[in-house]
Amino acid sequence: MAVRKSEADIAQAIFTVNRHAKTAPDNQYLYALKKEALMAMILQGRAKKIGLHFSKNPRKSQQQSSVLVKCGEYYFHMLPKKEDFEQLDHLGHLDESYRNPPSRMNLKVAKEILSELTGLQPEKKKSPVPAIPKPYTTRQTDRFYTPKKSYFD
Repeated sequence: MAVRKSEADIAQAIFTVNRHAKTAPDNQYLYALKKEALMAMILQGRAKKIGLHFSKNPRKSQQQSSVLVKCGEYYFHMLPKKEDFEQLDHLGHLDESYRNPPSRMNLKVAKEILSELTGLQPEKKKSPVPAIPKPYTTRQTDRFYTPKKSYFD
């Protein structure tokens, strides 16, 4: 039977995964883990959607909004759904002066906590098939071809 983790531990794990996802070369699993964990916490009533913020770096449009979610002492942003625009108030621009509390958690521990909560597992990387070296063959050259001589010859 799985031990139920506290909201503070899960929020800290989400924060750790999110921080690492921003710089990871392959971040799809980390962002999926964050999204699923936040959704699970919202459905359990352990996290709450606060409102909408304008995104700091909109993609291809002039403005884009994201949902502000409070989980424990931490605040996170996630992509909004259609009903979020109808149900939540728009808070305007992001307050740049606020920062989440500092956190010290190992990424491996954070991923274990969140995968236990969500049931998501990373995809197994397929080991590459070893390439069979091609036998060396000499290159056919034109018998009338003579290499160009340099200026100094």
